Amino acid sequence: MISPRLALSATLAALVSTAAADLQIISPGGPNLWWVAGSINTIAWNCQQNTEFLNFTVSVGNSNPAVLNQPQAIIAVENNFDCSKTITPDQESFAAGDGYFIQFGNTLNSTDVYAQSQPFEIKPLGSAYPATSATPTEGGASATASGSSSGSPSASGSGSGSGAAAQTSAPANSASGLTGSVASVVAVVAGVFGLMFA
Repeated sequence: MISPRLALSATLAALVSTAAADLQIISPGGPNLWWVAGSINTIAWNCQQNTEFLNFTVSVGNSNPAVLNQPQAIIAVENNFDCSKTITPDQESFAAGDGYFIQFGNTLNSTDVYAQSQPFEIKPLGSAYPATSATPTEGGASATASGSSSGSPSASGSGSGSGAAAQTSAPANSASGLTGSVASVVAVVAGVFGLMFA
């Protein structure tokens, strides 16, 4: 017979490993991270925190079936360790609009979806890209910088970065959400172990 403590420990260990293994698409997604039609765009994901998925197919879908009736693969096999991928206009030719999303799926079964981004907009050709400070990083931090110069040889500038600010403003599918879920699971595990040995 398996002791209740051993069974509980095994269950909690499995829960922690599942929470830590979530594949999440960091960018694009949400109102501040869009693509520009007919331009070079980027996809980023949490590859360092996730080693469960070695590779996947990258697809673009839209919540409106009149725009796309099903997600279309733009990369057949993408390696997880790349962490991000530049998408050229040759790889994607989607019309400007909203409701788009990125999916990472099984390379042999497109209905087995590993991760899906938040909905995002594809802006018309010639639109500005999102500010680099809007893009969260895998650790949940982003940085901002500003500077100025004049016609003279002198210039001035300043920069700052803050992980805390990025964690409060990053989209829900970002790595900060993963960090929070792992921290919650660890807290639950610690509490359960405290009760078991009390």
